[in-house]
Amino acid sequence: MKNKLLGLLLLLTSMTSACDKKDGKQDTVPGPVTPPVQVPKNDVDFWLTQSDRMVLFTKQPINMAFTSSYNSYSTIEVDTTQTYQSMDGFGYTLTGGSATLLNSLTPNVKDEILRELFATDSTYIGVSYLRISIGASDLSASSFTYDDVPAGQTDVSLQQFSIDKEKVDLIPILKKILAINPNIKILGSPWSAPTWMKTTGVFKGGSLKPEYYPVYAQYFVKYIQAMKAEGITIDAMTVQNEPMHDGNNPSMKMLDTEQADFVKNHLGPAFLAADITTKIIIWDHNADKPDYPINVLNDAAARQYVDGSAFHLYGGNVSALTQVHNAYPNKNIYFTEQWTGGPGNFGGDLKWHIQNLIIGATRNWSRNVLEWNLAADPSYLPHTSGGCSTCMGALTIGSSTYVSRNVSYYIIAHASKFVRPGSTRIGSSQTSTLLTVAFKNPEGNKVLIVLNNGSSQEKFNIQFNGKIVTSSLNSGAVGTYVW
Repeated sequence: MKNKLLGLLLLLTSMTSACDKKDGKQDTVPGPVTPPVQVPKNDVDFWLTQSDRMVLFTKQPINMAFTSSYNSYSTIEVDTTQTYQSMDGFGYTLTGGSATLLNSLTPNVKDEILRELFATDSTYIGVSYLRISIGASDLSASSFTYDDVPAGQTDVSLQQFSIDKEKVDLIPILKKILAINPNIKILGSPWSAPTWMKTTGVFKGGSLKPEYYPVYAQYFVKYIQAMKAEGITIDAMTVQNEPMHDGNNPSMKMLDTEQADFVKNHLGPAFLAADITTKIIIWDHNADKPDYPINVLNDAAARQYVDGSAFHLYGGNVSALTQVHNAYPNKNIYFTEQWTGGPGNFGGDLKWHIQNLIIGATRNWSRNVLEWNLAADPSYLPHTSGGCSTCMGALTIGSSTYVSRNVSYYIIAHASKFVRPGSTRIGSSQTSTLLTVAFKNPEGNKVLIVLNNGSSQEKFNIQFNGKIVTSSLNSGAVGTYVW
C-alpha cells in the first residue's frame, strides 16, 4: 500500500511538471500589463518658410493624418486625374562669376555647399537644372567669347576657337556638380557672338551679320562638342539671351525674323549634320512679347528644329506662357531667368517669386523654373562694366569660408527637393488667398506647394481621395506638403 501511494505521488508530480513545461514555457506570476505606445499617425511631411525668416525651409515636427471628418475651413483639392506637363527641374544660372566664387572656397566648404545644393538626401535641396552662359554673361568678371581675335581680324574657320577660359572655374565646378548629380540638366545661353561677327564690332549691342550666320552655327557645334569632350552634356541651348535687349554688356539684338532665319537655315541643319541632339529653344526673354516666339514657330521650316520657347518676367504677365503653349501645344515652355535685386526684401521677394514663378510659371506649362543667379559676393560682384550691379545671388560668398543663403535659395528649395525630374503637374484648386500648384513625382508621391497670399494667418484643408488633412500658414508663408 505504501508503494502504491508513493507511485501515485510520483505520477502526479510528473504530470504537474509536464504541464509547467508545456510548449517550453514555465508558469510565472502575471505582472502588470503595459499598453502599447500609440505613435501618432503621419501621412504628410510639411516643409515651411515664413516671410519673417523665423522659419527657413524647415520640416515641421508635427503629425498630419488624413481623416474622413470635415470642417468649415477652405479646402484645396488635389486631383491626380488631371495631368499637365512633365517637369525637367528647378535651379539657378551658374554664371561665370558664381563659378569663380564657388571655386574660391576652401575644399571642405566647397564640397559641403555643393552637396547641400545638388544632393537630395538629408536636408539638401536637390537642384536639378542649371543654366550657364556660352561665353561671358554680364555676371562674368569681363566680356569674352570663345573666339576673340584682335580688332580688324576675323576667324571664319574658327581656328582660334577655345573654351580654355572655362577650364579655370566653370568646368571644374560643373564636374563636381555632375559627380553629385550625374543627371542634372544643363542649358546654355549666349549673350553675344564674337565681336568680329557683329555689326557694331563690340560686345555691347549690335546684331549678327548675315554673312556670319553659317559660321556662328558652327561656333555652337564646336562649343557643344568641346563641352562633351570635358564630360559635360549640354541638354539644351537658347539661341540668344534677351534678343530684344541690346543695352547690356555683353548683349546682341536678334529680331524674330532673324532668329527664324538663323535656326531654319543654319543652326538646325548644322546640329543635324553633326548629329547633335541638344534642344534648340527660342526667345529667352520677357513675357510681354509672346508674338516673338509665335512668329518664329509660325515658320514651319524653323519650327521643325525648335523644342520650345523660354521666358523671363521683367515685363508682361506669366499667363503669356499659356498663350504660346496654346498656339503650339506640342512645343515646350521653359522659364529661364528672374533676378532678386539686392539688398532685397525677403518677405516680398519670397511671395512674388513663389506666386509668379514656382506656382505661376508651372501652372502656365513651364517645364522648369530657374532663378538668376547662384552666387555673388557682398558687393554683388563680379559683373562686367555695365552689367547688373545689384543682382543678389542665392548664395552670398564673402570669403573662402563664408557662405550665406538668400531668398532665391529658399524659393527654389521648396520645389527642387521634392518635384524631381520626370514629375508631372497635376490638378490643384486655389482660393483667393491660397495659391497652389501640385505634382506627382516618379515614385508616386504627391507634392503640393501652397502660398498664403493673404494678409492674415489662414487655416485650410488639403483634400485627396475624399479625405482631408488640416494645416495653417501665416501671411506670406509658403509650405510644401508631400505624401
